[in-house]
Amino acid sequence: MTQPPQYPPICDADWPEEIADMLPGFAGGLNVYRTMAHNPALLRAWADLREHVVNRTVLGKQRSEVVILRTGVRLGSPYEWQQHVARARKCGMDDGRILSLRGAPEDMSEEDAILARAVDELFSSHRLSSGSAAAVAGLVGPKGVIDVIATVGFYSTLGYLLNTAGTPLDDDIAAELAAAPLPGET
Repeated sequence: MTQPPQYPPICDADWPEEIADMLPGFAGGLNVYRTMAHNPALLRAWADLREHVVNRTVLGKQRSEVVILRTGVRLGSPYEWQQHVARARKCGMDDGRILSLRGAPEDMSEEDAILARAVDELFSSHRLSSGSAAAVAGLVGPKGVIDVIATVGFYSTLGYLLNTAGTPLDDDIAAELAAAPLPGET
């Protein structure tokens, strides 16, 4: 039986020459992108979409983190969950709100429940119903509906990569969460 390919995060010394310019930026900063660097052309193409989804989304930081965290839960991606717990805290989300995203939408704030239901619907039905799309649009506008869908798709791709590769959590995030774990998580 053939062993599956291994995709550990690429260290600086082995970084592909064709994307050397990306090493000092976002690509060299996180293990997920160091893993994606096994396919340099994909990482290069990924950069513009990442810029929009991460930095230019109409969702704003907290709503974006709600969508990403719920996506991480649905994917069963420990890396995405832990990485975005740290990011959610940095943008002002408290631990109770973050933890609620693992549970039923009925136990979340109304705004978070709208977004979580949209994520859940994308995973279960592969589309948003007219009711869900209207609820999301009422919260974040028509462009926000598309940004929710794009965010789920973007982070699903990353989650599939992370889960397949077994990418380890970045050391700084692991240390941060070890020093201040979410209640009930150790």
